[in-house]
Amino acid sequence: MTAIVGVPRETYPGERRVALTPRACDALMKLGLAVVVEYSAGLESGFTDEEYERHGARVASRAAVFESAGIIVQARATGANPEHGRSDLALLKHGQVVIGFGDPLTSLRENQDLAEAGVAFFAMELIPRITRAQAMDALSSMASIAGYEAVLLAASALPRMFPMMMTAAGTITPAKVLILGAGVAGLQAIATARRLGAVVSAYDLRAAVKEQVESLGAKFIVLDLETGEGQGGYAKSMDDAFYQRQRTLLTAVLKEQDVVITTAAVPGRKAPILITAEMAEAMSPGAVILDIAAERGGNCELTKQGETIVHRGVTIIGLTNLPSNKPYHASQMYATNVVNLLKLLVNDGTLSVNLEDEIVHESLVTYRGRVVNPRVLSLMEAAGMKPGEEVARS
Repeated sequence: MTAIVGVPRETYPGERRVALTPRACDALMKLGLAVVVEYSAGLESGFTDEEYERHGARVASRAAVFESAGIIVQARATGANPEHGRSDLALLKHGQVVIGFGDPLTSLRENQDLAEAGVAFFAMELIPRITRAQAMDALSSMASIAGYEAVLLAASALPRMFPMMMTAAGTITPAKVLILGAGVAGLQAIATARRLGAVVSAYDLRAAVKEQVESLGAKFIVLDLETGEGQGGYAKSMDDAFYQRQRTLLTAVLKEQDVVITTAAVPGRKAPILITAEMAEAMSPGAVILDIAAERGGNCELTKQGETIVHRGVTIIGLTNLPSNKPYHASQMYATNVVNLLKLLVNDGTLSVNLEDEIVHESLVTYRGRVVNPRVLSLMEAAGMKPGEEVARS
């Protein structure tokens, strides 16, 4: 029997992405899979039901998608959509596979709920950053879009233009942009700001990224601090004394900037505060801080999640889910990541979960009624939770 992949419409407020695009359906059918898509699932991304049907997918109700599909693919699974996603728990069936972003390192209760539902949940943000998994790395795909979109939003909010311009009214000096964090989002932000004509500098704890920053035409800021790299290529978490000294040294740098874009995040933890209220107040009136880490609490002390505020003349943008602002290409990139993961998991139209595979081992959160991911289990135990044995099913 042909395995079926189901694509529900996203229910998280403001989420405009869709987990599979019509063209992605072609790739799945070559794997021997069928696809069923909920009515209007791709509409906000620019994909009509008719397009899905032209590419061989069946369009049906939400209930029919969950009933007929053995594999459910979503942009936001229950853990990343805790309020509205809970209604899907009743639709899930024992033995189903769920693939999507799920905030597994923080949404511990939702992990247990998925285990109790008897589904195998693959968290896209836990795909390991290894060479073999690059084509599945949805976290990096979405981070690149966030970095691009952050610069555009900051440029729109700044009361001056980014590039140097020679005009009849005189010379306009270029804007100065500082990127805090030179990961995937930060590097894309650097490239985008440079294309717009800004003078760009960047700071990161990891001295190893200096060459990447400079290759994009930006200046790498060096502070007199211990640096370090954590698991998966992220900056490692440091103690309070370190961050206090970092803030002191950064204050002098911030005073010279028109735009600051912050990207620092540590998986499973609140984002570190890099910019205090006092530091923001030292910036010139009209300056802009765009906090990509707003969804994790923010790198700026003044950031309000989901809001844009003005504090003593400085605009602080705390908008979340930036990839959803560009849903067409975000969906294309995410769908490609999902398809590549399914190529690993599916053989001749049949799903095969190889627990010895590093990618499977790292990204599989729940399986056969239990939470199985070592990182998640450790966090649950630290929180005093006791993941149960396999749930009995008749």
